[in-house]
Amino acid sequence: MEFNVSSADLLKGLSDVAKAIPAKTTLPILENFLFALDGDKLWITASDQELTLRTAVAVQSAGENGSIAVPSRQMTELLKTLPDQPISIRTTSDGSFECVWSNGNSSLPYFPAEDFPEIKGAGQDAARAVFPAAVLSEGIRYTVFATADEEMRPVMNGIYFDMDSDGTTLVATDAQKLITYHTTECKVAEKASFVLHKKAANVLRNVIERKDGDVTASFDSNTVEFSFGDNLMIYRLIVGKFPDYRRVIPQNNSNVLKIDRLQLFNAVRRVSVCANKASNHVKFELRPGQLEITAQDLGFALAAYEKISCDYSGDGLTIGFKSSHILDMLGNMESSTIVMKFADERRAVLIVPSEEEEESGKICGIMMPIMIS
Repeated sequence: MEFNVSSADLLKGLSDVAKAIPAKTTLPILENFLFALDGDKLWITASDQELTLRTAVAVQSAGENGSIAVPSRQMTELLKTLPDQPISIRTTSDGSFECVWSNGNSSLPYFPAEDFPEIKGAGQDAARAVFPAAVLSEGIRYTVFATADEEMRPVMNGIYFDMDSDGTTLVATDAQKLITYHTTECKVAEKASFVLHKKAANVLRNVIERKDGDVTASFDSNTVEFSFGDNLMIYRLIVGKFPDYRRVIPQNNSNVLKIDRLQLFNAVRRVSVCANKASNHVKFELRPGQLEITAQDLGFALAAYEKISCDYSGDGLTIGFKSSHILDMLGNMESSTIVMKFADERRAVLIVPSEEEEESGKICGIMMPIMIS
């Protein structure tokens, strides 16, 4: 096996798949990259048996096709120290491979490709959906913050993809807050769904962010594959029934607050400095034309409040929230103006961009209030 390649291109390829190299493993072979030479492309694969990443790097002067497993840490560190230049890689008869550059070379061991676990993707009967890369990246960005960290209900630790003939909705919830992102740019003939763990969602977003083109998702009951150009991600799906999110989205909340998103975000952030560090509670007092936000920590004699002029129509209302939930929700929206719709101090609050915003109809969030004394 022999080929020439740009050191910078090879380093980028290794970096693209390195997130799948496990920090600890009982299978030492997984600490290696799998190199597979096929004509003028070098396919690079990394896997922890749950997440698999694969990409291709263009090579020149390629010899006979072949596959080897190479040590990930040493190979990556070597390339990081090299300036961008052509390098030559070739295997030798003593079970090592040489990396030759302009004024030096190295020799590293390699391992048989047969020792690398077989990578199984979605089955032949897998369902398929096509997303514009920008839309899928945006949908993950808007929703992944609301995923949970629960051992007892792992299905809450991922993003739910709810696909139908009229579009696709991405949903995430930790039972205290919920966010949905809807797009009509990905439709399927038959209703289908899966739950993608947030770890895989973040990796996928990093791969496709700021890129044009389409991403094809192929999935069965256990596995999902995302393919994008020469990039492939395979992940084991979370198995379980996701909550019926449509049932918990309020439909008739009649008390309506319309307010500048950044103004509210900054006010909550300032006032929450004096909130109890264990609870992070803040209180909203709503009156026509005015919102007052307060927080206090009696144990340390801390208190703060701020009044904001706003567009509020409805009954006078006093309601409490966890400040971190509000900041998460507002910080992950981009609209300049948001609308919060309240029923009373006990029921969920609906948060959406105002009708004048581009995000209107695409983003929907709900947040549970907390009891206040």
